[in-house]
Amino acid sequence: MEVKQILVIQNKRIGDVLISSVIANNIKKVFPKSHLTYLVYDYTTGVLEQNPNIDAIISVKERVLKKPLELLKMIYRMRKTNYDIIFDPYSKFQSRIICLFSKAEYRIGLKRAHKELKLPFYTHPISFLENRSKNCGKAIEDRINMVASVFDLPQPDYVPKITLTQKEQAYNPVANLKKPVLMLGVLGSTPQKSMPYLYIAEIINHITATYNATILFNYAPHQRPEAIKIYELCKNKESINLDIYEDSIRGFIKLMNHCDMLVSNEGGSVHITKALDKPTFTIYSPYVNKEHWCSFEDGKAHDSIHLLEEKPDLFNTFTLEERRKIEENPNELYGKLTPTMILEKLNPFLKYHLSSAKKQL
Repeated sequence: MEVKQILVIQNKRIGDVLISSVIANNIKKVFPKSHLTYLVYDYTTGVLEQNPNIDAIISVKERVLKKPLELLKMIYRMRKTNYDIIFDPYSKFQSRIICLFSKAEYRIGLKRAHKELKLPFYTHPISFLENRSKNCGKAIEDRINMVASVFDLPQPDYVPKITLTQKEQAYNPVANLKKPVLMLGVLGSTPQKSMPYLYIAEIINHITATYNATILFNYAPHQRPEAIKIYELCKNKESINLDIYEDSIRGFIKLMNHCDMLVSNEGGSVHITKALDKPTFTIYSPYVNKEHWCSFEDGKAHDSIHLLEEKPDLFNTFTLEERRKIEENPNELYGKLTPTMILEKLNPFLKYHLSSAKKQL
């Protein structure tokens, strides 16, 4: 079989990159001897490392690729490599231009169904699916559909996976902590994805008052001052360990591999935890389309809450345009997703997974 040079361009955030790894896992079934490269932002590479279906990773700084001269250099580099197949699930200006000027026989990219592309960026423009039909979430379905719409893929694999080396699996900084160990994603990847500090503190207080467990905080390194503010709002600080923390994606993966569950604002940490086959409870920001990102939610291993489901009358519509308006200032709606409302859904999830750790009151 001819060796194919394949490129996947996914210059976006951590969760998007991990979800897009299903392209590698499936296209390698079609072309098992292909050489597959991912082009991603440098801070996301940790979710792709050690994936046996990915042969190379090209990392680039986000601000660099947005410079016209640097983008031209990348276009030349990609063209010179002579890729046979390019997948573009990102489908934004930079990735589309790279596709357009490549010499790839197959240029496969996503587009909105009612939009016509002004230039022939893709040989195979694939429309986003209108609705999800599987519990993997529409974002994963869209990426599997990119492969299956062009190539024969009889048995798609919908589950993103993270591979750890034996040394990484052995790394266990929580070995001496009181079990179970709960990771709390106290801040979202952006302010728009972060719930009010008082709310997250109230949820933490409820967990520490109800269960004999150790709480760890997850946040981006630059968010530490904000994480400390949340910590200061919390009671039962003896149940919270701020000393155990990883400041890299790969470090978080190794740490999360030995934690028992994640309760978090929606973001990359949720998708990492699901790929490690650990239970998750996700709190969605009001502007996030849950249908896209609610991968494998079954009410047991993975559950979540979204204000749209609890208070649909608060939303006029939930179109892309309306979600963008909410994203500009989600605070008012986020404030209506109260701790009481969250705990009504979170408590059954915690009881299911932590019944043996419940305190005797």
